[in-house]
Amino acid sequence: MMLVDKAEVKKYEFTGETKQVELLLRTVILHRIRAVTDFGMVKAGEVGGWIEKEENLSQEGKAWISDEAEVYGNAKISDNAQVADNAKVYDEAKVQSYALVFGNAEISDNAFICSNVNVYGNAKVSGNAWVGDNVAIFDNAKVGGYTKVHGNAKIYGNAKIWGNVVVCDNTNVYENARIYENAKVQENARICGEAEVYSENHILIIGPVGRKHFFITFFRDKDNEITVECANQSQKIDKFMEKVTLLHGNNKEGLIYRAAIEVARLQIDLRL
Repeated sequence: MMLVDKAEVKKYEFTGETKQVELLLRTVILHRIRAVTDFGMVKAGEVGGWIEKEENLSQEGKAWISDEAEVYGNAKISDNAQVADNAKVYDEAKVQSYALVFGNAEISDNAFICSNVNVYGNAKVSGNAWVGDNVAIFDNAKVGGYTKVHGNAKIYGNAKIWGNVVVCDNTNVYENARIYENAKVQENARICGEAEVYSENHILIIGPVGRKHFFITFFRDKDNEITVECANQSQKIDKFMEKVTLLHGNNKEGLIYRAAIEVARLQIDLRL
């Protein structure tokens, strides 16, 4: 019986079609790829996207680059990861496990994308960001620096995250929110509007509270005031207090909300 060297077994080849991409410091020649065997949802003969060199796409596993997607530099797509549409992965970026990168998304620098992460729309992940565990980053969101995002978090809208930030545990960051420096955002937080959070003392999550078991997120905003997100609505803390008084008066729920407001005023440091 003849043994087959696994290193010789390939799942794709170059088609011979090339294109030139002008970068800031160099010109890259990209090669169109074509599957030579069936794997995953890909059939033999199927034409894929573009890579600079074979090291950009593993010959093992079910990883694939399709449509007009481009992968170049020392970027690597492996395991079961998929890059599609007009997405770009470059520099030293890594996309692996079951991650999906599509739309016009870009992954660059030393960014690491893994698990069941979806990055799409016009989203960008760069720097030394690490993203895993069912995260979704989309719309025009940007994640960079040494940020770690995991645990079912969602980053979208025009949100921007950078620095040594940690975002996890079902957190949503969206609209024009900015989170940076050493902030940690976790446990069902919803950071939105014009948030500007760069310290752990700029955010407080309380919940579940009330009959409907809401989580309330208090956070510093760009006006150096406190904004409150509750039940998918955000407003300044004074307006939130007025609404609580109007809807609940002095009943038990009203007292709980007012207590939460007082804790937030004490906890959130607006001097920083």
